[in-house]
Amino acid sequence: MTSRKASPPADRRDWLAHAKRVVVKVGSGVLSRGGISLHRPTMAGLASALAGLRTRGMEVILVSSGAILAGMEALGLTERPRDLPLKQATAAVGQSHLMRAYEEAFQPCGQRVAQILLTREDLRHRGRYLNARNTFFTLLRLGIVPIVNENDTVAVQEIQFGDNDTLSALVANLAEADLLVILTDTEGLFTADPRRDPSARLIPLVRPQDAVTSFCAEEAGSAASIGGMSSKVLAARRATTAGIPTVVASGLKEGVLEAILRGAEAGTFFVPSRSRMQSRKRWLAFASVPRGGIVVDAGARRALVSGGKSLLPSGIRTTRRSFRAGDVVSLVDPEDREFARGLANYSRDEVEKIKGLKSHEIAAVLGHKPYDEVVHRDNLVVLEGPEGTANERK
Repeated sequence: MTSRKASPPADRRDWLAHAKRVVVKVGSGVLSRGGISLHRPTMAGLASALAGLRTRGMEVILVSSGAILAGMEALGLTERPRDLPLKQATAAVGQSHLMRAYEEAFQPCGQRVAQILLTREDLRHRGRYLNARNTFFTLLRLGIVPIVNENDTVAVQEIQFGDNDTLSALVANLAEADLLVILTDTEGLFTADPRRDPSARLIPLVRPQDAVTSFCAEEAGSAASIGGMSSKVLAARRATTAGIPTVVASGLKEGVLEAILRGAEAGTFFVPSRSRMQSRKRWLAFASVPRGGIVVDAGARRALVSGGKSLLPSGIRTTRRSFRAGDVVSLVDPEDREFARGLANYSRDEVEKIKGLKSHEIAAVLGHKPYDEVVHRDNLVVLEGPEGTANERK
């Protein structure tokens, strides 16, 4: 993927004209049409639309909720399980039902599909992240549509994504997508809840600098779904700050994907940042989980954020939690806010010994000096906030 050097185009058609790899996320609210079972005609329509994109030479990845929904249908449940073991059991029953339903939906189109189940643990480790990435690329090269879901059967609080909106943004970054489309049961992002406020207006465009507070129309969820508009806005921010344009639109409208790719005013279009992140920095910003932390002084923070510098031992105040050389660490400012992540060149014990020193003093303290920097700029990404959105500074 090449970086966009010029100013971002204002027209969504300019962003979408050359999109070749698309990640589409669909939630349970769309798949069920508000009910408590899979709505097969909706799935057939989605399959036909995605197969249509494939015939146009595009590569498509589908991030789909619905395993628990399908399990509820199979088990005769009338509301979403709240107990974790029952939720995992319902997902285990439902995942095969969901994939069977998708295979039946894609079969008339002559399109093959594959199942990929992920947990955050699969993406937090660089090696497993790269393995997943290679699997996606191989499936796409073979003309197969990957269907991705969180592995609810084994996911627990520490490793779950929380919702498939977050997962879709991570998959879009992992697969180096040209576009992320989040299909929901509303028209897009509104100024207020249109179900309660008749004066609510659709927000057609959100730019990187826009401060958006969503009304969270779906926040209460339904018997079949979780999440809300706020999670979709956060997912869109995650994707666009890595340079991937994102559209949040209604999955209940026929022909919505074709309209989006034509550049029609469908849903809410989130304009991406000017440049695309390198693959390693996308992983650092969006998929990695820091093992430890390094607290830096105000001067070091300015040098990293504004000056594009590496982290030297002289700017380090202290460390947090155990980490080894090569681990991902959080970089924290004096106000205890994470502002960057990077790969540590030294272990915590070593950093504690050299903190506050000049680089030329490292060897005298440690007996060796493989690096001048504790975190090199090439292995560091600056974040805009604690939620993990990132800003790549050249």
